[in-house]
Order: sequence, then C-alpha cells, then structure tokens
Amino acid sequence: MSDTNHAPDRRNFVTKAAAVVVGGLISVVAPVAGLFTVFDPLRRKSDTRGLVRVASLASLPESGEPRKFPVLDTLIDAWNKTENVPVGSVYLQKTGDNTVRVLNSVCPHLGCSVGYNASSHGYFCPCHRSSFALDGAIADPKSPSPRGMDELEAIVKDGEVWVKFQNFRKGSPDKIPV
Repeated sequence: MSDTNHAPDRRNFVTKAAAVVVGGLISVVAPVAGLFTVFDPLRRKSDTRGLVRVASLASLPESGEPRKFPVLDTLIDAWNKTENVPVGSVYLQKTGDNTVRVLNSVCPHLGCSVGYNASSHGYFCPCHRSSFALDGAIADPKSPSPRGMDELEAIVKDGEVWVKFQNFRKGSPDKIPV
C-alpha cells in the first residue's frame, strides 16, 4: 500500500516542477520582450534620413536645363515605418558627365514653391517675386529672399542621382538645418 501512495506524489512532483519551470520562463521572457518593444525607438538612430534616390542621370537633359523631381523617403516615427512618403522636391541640373547640381525647390524667404522659367533661364518665386539665377544665387538685388536657393549634397552612383534631402530655416541669411 505504501507503493501506491508514492506513485501519485511522484506524478504530482513532475507536474508541479514542469509548471514552475514554464511559469519561470514566462515570467522572465514576457517582461524582457516587453522592454525590447518599449525601448526599440531609442535604439534607432535619430536621423534616419540619409541619401535618397531621386532620379536616374539619364532622365536629365544634356543641355543642363534643370528638372523638378519629387523626393520620396522612408519615414520612421517611433514604431511606424512608412515608405515612399513625399518629403519635398528638388531641381536637378546636369553640370558634367557624372555631376549634378541639386537645389531645394522651396524659397528661402518664406517657403513658397519656386518655379523654373526656361525663357529667362532662372528660378522665380511667385509669392514675393524673388528671382534666382540658374545656379540658385539671388538674381535681383531687390529680392526679399535673405539667401540664394539651398543647394543640397548629392552623389551619382551607378547612373542614379542620390540626394541628402533636408530643409533649412526660412527667412534667415544663414543656412540652418531644421
């Protein structure tokens, strides 16, 4: 009779030991996974925007006339990742066989969209009549713009134009990134 009393105790011991092990694992793994999720945005770089592919070099005219292109980037905001979001636009101008000039299409005066005027070979802001030369410099000394158009960094790699897109503070004579 003593043998039958020990058998259920052994079975209960194995069940209880398994429950303690599984419970222990759950109580450790779940909080650790939760901490990784909560602190995930802090592990990422704060500046996720680097070089963005804008266009192919072949899409630019050989004449050097600028063309306007949208800038589409991947935005990461905390836990959300959204691809191909329009973040602005730029003018690309072929300046050599493998070189380009990139100008932000926003007027440095108050942020209006600058247009290209092919007949005058320059840029024009319709909001306050700022005018800019083909290289982005202020064309009219009476222009209300405090500085020329903002030139951006770019590289040409494998026939593709990659731009480091960024905006700058409006109304300031200094080029201050925002």
